[in-house]
Amino acid sequence: MTVAYFDCFSGIAGDMILGALIDLGVDHTFLKNELKKLPLTGYDIQIRKVQCNHITATDVTVVVTKEQHHRNLSDINDMLHQSMLEEKIKTQSQRIFYNLGKAEAKIHNVDIEEVHFHEVGAVDSIIDIVGSVIGISRLGIDTIYCSPLPLGHGFVSCQHGLLPLPAPATVELLKGVPVYSVDREQETVTPTGAAVITTLANVFGQMPEMKIIRIGYGSGKIPSTYPSLLRIFLGTPITVKPKNDKAKKKKK
Repeated sequence: MTVAYFDCFSGIAGDMILGALIDLGVDHTFLKNELKKLPLTGYDIQIRKVQCNHITATDVTVVVTKEQHHRNLSDINDMLHQSMLEEKIKTQSQRIFYNLGKAEAKIHNVDIEEVHFHEVGAVDSIIDIVGSVIGISRLGIDTIYCSPLPLGHGFVSCQHGLLPLPAPATVELLKGVPVYSVDREQETVTPTGAAVITTLANVFGQMPEMKIIRIGYGSGKIPSTYPSLLRIFLGTPITVKPKNDKAKKKKK
């Protein structure tokens, strides 16, 4: 059994998840070939090693090479249905998009099919979400644990105008999840990152007892004095054998 612990000391975003998974060993050529199974064009994935506070990490950037139209949930579901991806990958990706769409719909008081995924349906978010599901599957991760999530403050500009941080959709997704406030005027947890981890994580809390095999670092994009990184520990669970309560009888 393989377990992963998402150590979100600096937050979580889609590109950080994808970068950390590649850093853990997901072959980037394999990943790109799998993503080509989506009926999606007009983008390029750039992967490079970077230094963040003297820590080597993997940075993933999706460059859009042609104009894209806004997509709703049905458009994204159709895209996944038409793809040649494994059924498990399709199903998990659809769950993430549904949860994200549901959160956006509630915030804007519209039906989920009326939600046009301005940021969410953008090519980079599609690649981040589907790519993360592919990477987790490729690493054979059975159980995902995640640390409590740090929430910054301030405002973020989007097509709806200025929104408070954490973004309303992010907060909606984080219901029931342990979080804490940090004195950082920036978006530490994005809607995409929140959607992926709240959909796929099995447990939120402290790191479980595990034997660490590998560690991966994914780089964020926001400049900060803090290390803008997501760290994922990959390993196997430690099984503690139950003690034998029966006392051995002494021979007289």
